[in-house]
Amino acid sequence: MIDLHTHSTASDGGLSPAALVAHAAAEGITALALTDHDTVAGLAEACTAAAEAGVRFIPGVELNIEWAQGEFHLLGLGLRRPSAELSALIGALQTERRRRNGEIFRLLRAEYPAASLAELEARLPDGTVGRPHIADYLVEKGLAADRQDAFDRFLSKGRRYYAEHAGAKLADAVSAIRASGGRAVIAHPLSLHVSWSKFERLLRCFRKAGIEGLEAWHPGARAAECARFEALAGKAGLFVTAGSDFHGEGVRVRCAIGHTADGIPIAERFLPEALRG
Repeated sequence: MIDLHTHSTASDGGLSPAALVAHAAAEGITALALTDHDTVAGLAEACTAAAEAGVRFIPGVELNIEWAQGEFHLLGLGLRRPSAELSALIGALQTERRRRNGEIFRLLRAEYPAASLAELEARLPDGTVGRPHIADYLVEKGLAADRQDAFDRFLSKGRRYYAEHAGAKLADAVSAIRASGGRAVIAHPLSLHVSWSKFERLLRCFRKAGIEGLEAWHPGARAAECARFEALAGKAGLFVTAGSDFHGEGVRVRCAIGHTADGIPIAERFLPEALRG
């Protein structure tokens, strides 16, 4: 099995980069990509751990992209050395993330004055605070039953504590990934909220913009949908990847490491030649 979409404590995952690699190795993963949100801080630790565990490591990142509807996340896979361009883009995204977190807590304090972003940030000095951390904070304070409940009632788009998150421009993100020796791959395409009738044409436009791959297989979709995405990717000249979007054991029931849509194990065929070097 392989897995080309995972997260560590460098962003919103539950395991440190080294512990993530150890867990992957124990589960029989032979190739692993670490793709933390808007950060590459965990790559060095994961790379060292992977070399010791005999796991092929693919350095990556997941970037938030400006998009009118839904959400657009872009994976950068196979980063050889994060470029100055990528570092600057990540810095801007992290600044925007902190602004957004402040706005969420401003909305939260209007109803719960004791809510403290500083308290949450102090627990994660080396990580990137995101909505999953805020969701867990709401659970801890007794405001939500679990992380999913926190998102459903408070943190999802249109809910009471939701704040918009400005993303990077697609051209800038693709350029930064390429300058780092990586390949740009569209993550979990269902989140784009694009109709099937428009998707093939859109993928061709993305290909012209420098995107090279599509994460056709993701646990947020059904296997039949993933197969359809894979066929469309082939028509558009994009390679196909698969991932679990693993954030930690028990964090997302459908997202076991090394498994994708409908719990299907991720086969070696989903490791493109472009990432085997």
